[in-house]
Formats: sequence, structure tokens, C-alpha cells
Amino acid sequence: MRYRPFGLTGQAVSCLTLSLGARDIGGGPEAGRELIYSALEAGINSYRLENADPVLAEVLGQALKHVDRKLVQVSLTLGAGDGRRGSDRDFSAQGITSAIDKALHASGLGYFDLAILDEPGDHELPQSTLNALKALRATERVRLLGISGDGDVMDTYVSTGAFDVLATPFHVNASWQVRSRLRAAQEGDMAIFVYGYFPDSLNTAKKAATVHVQKKGFFGFGGGPKPVEGPLAHAGTFAFLHRTNNWSAEAICLAYALTDPSVSSVMIEASDVERLNTLSQVPDRDMPPGLSAQIEMARVAGAKAA
Repeated sequence: MRYRPFGLTGQAVSCLTLSLGARDIGGGPEAGRELIYSALEAGINSYRLENADPVLAEVLGQALKHVDRKLVQVSLTLGAGDGRRGSDRDFSAQGITSAIDKALHASGLGYFDLAILDEPGDHELPQSTLNALKALRATERVRLLGISGDGDVMDTYVSTGAFDVLATPFHVNASWQVRSRLRAAQEGDMAIFVYGYFPDSLNTAKKAATVHVQKKGFFGFGGGPKPVEGPLAHAGTFAFLHRTNNWSAEAICLAYALTDPSVSSVMIEASDVERLNTLSQVPDRDMPPGLSAQIEMARVAGAKAA
């Protein structure tokens, strides 16, 4: 595992963050703890609770109880409910404070390194909520505040300077708006976590081969040139992701996300220990020669097709 600076905190964070949700305790608390133990053995010291479910928080807390608290980084997602009974989004001061207090009590962690607001809309953060967040920081129940999402409103939140961390989707075909947002966050001294590194549009060879391919027009007319056959078929798309020896498409996409120096950590999901171990090996691998160039050429082709 490799480690990177976590913003201006002076902490070192593993370049992979294990994101934990209901799926990870679906087989019972013991299965969840085993997953976290395996992550610790792989060198992962960063963990994200996808919601404020006290059961999930308790499982994480039990797994980390024998680890020096200062050596692990734990974040809690706020506004996404508690993961139970279809709980609603809640960015009220009372809702956020209650969620943090319940998760802290269940986990026994003492504090959360980071509280991440789950893509609040333009008018979902009243002044009372902002005051509550300041109070939570003042009492050190939360050390840092973050914002998560991919909508245009994220640019506004980044520009306020009120948040310490940005969490946003980022992948090989990320738009220039996303890349601009990363630069703005970095210039604002924000730490950057990314997720969604392997989007659905690239997760099969068929889908990846049709990225940037112009569709046929009405009644089949106006569809552009006839598709190329042979060695140049699917040129300008991301089909090569599924044709690279000894690399899966997901591993390539994860490795690519890690090449951006502004990224502190990439959030991963692992339904079992085997998948976790496979993903945890990616940071120590170097991308094959020429692959970065192929990715950039596919991105340029996409920009021209847009």
C-alpha cells in the first residue's frame, strides 16, 4: 500500500479508502469485521461509513479497537439517513447532530476525522446546520468537514472555502468540468477523495467499445462513416481497457485515478475479501507502457465527438 498526505492535516492516508455500507454487514457483523481486518492487513488506514447506521458504526469500531486511533482515518457520510427503513435525507441541525452522536456512541471511536455531506442541494444547508457543524468541530466530535457529489452545485461549495475535503466521481473519461473542479479544490487547499472510478459505461467490453461511437440518425441516415473493421475497430474508444494482458478493466481505471497527484485517496467497495485483496494490489503496480497515451487519445476523441 502507498500513502499520501491528507490535505494540510499532516496525516498520511492510504491511497485506497474502504467504503462500508449495508452490503458489508449483510452476512452478519463478523463478516463485516473480517473484511475490515483484511483491509488493515493490506495497509488500508482510511475508512468511510456510507451512512450513519449505528450497527455499521459498531462493526467498524470493534474492528479498529486494537489499532491506535491516530493511525486510522474514519469518515462519516451525513444527510444519507441511517441506512434503515428507507430513512430520508436529512441535513437539519438536529438530524446531523443526532446522526454523529449515535454513530460515535455505537463505534466508540471518540471522534470522526471527517464528516462528509452527501451532495446537498442549493438550499438544503440552512444556517442552523452550518452552526451545528461548527459546534461539532469545536467539541472535536468531528475534525474536518467535506462535501460529496458531482452536480454543478459542487463548484459553488468548493468556492466557499468552508470545506476541507472534496469527494467526487473521477474516471478515465471524466469531463473537463470535473477536472476543473479538482484543480479548484487543490488550489483551495482541500484534500480530494474520488469514487466512481469504474463507471457503468465502461464495465463491459461491449459498452467500452461503443463509447464515442456516433449513433445512426433517423431511419439509419446521418449516422456518420461506416464503422471500421479489423485492427482499427473501436479506435478512439475505451475498448482497449478490456484487451490489456494481465490487467482487468477495473484495475486499469483504478490505477489511472491514482495517477492524479491531487487525489489523496480513491474510495473502493469490496463485497468480499478476495475482491479487496485484488484491488489493494493495484497501487503497487505500474501501468503498462503506452496505456496512459491510449487513455488520453480516447479522451480526446470523446471531446471531439461531444
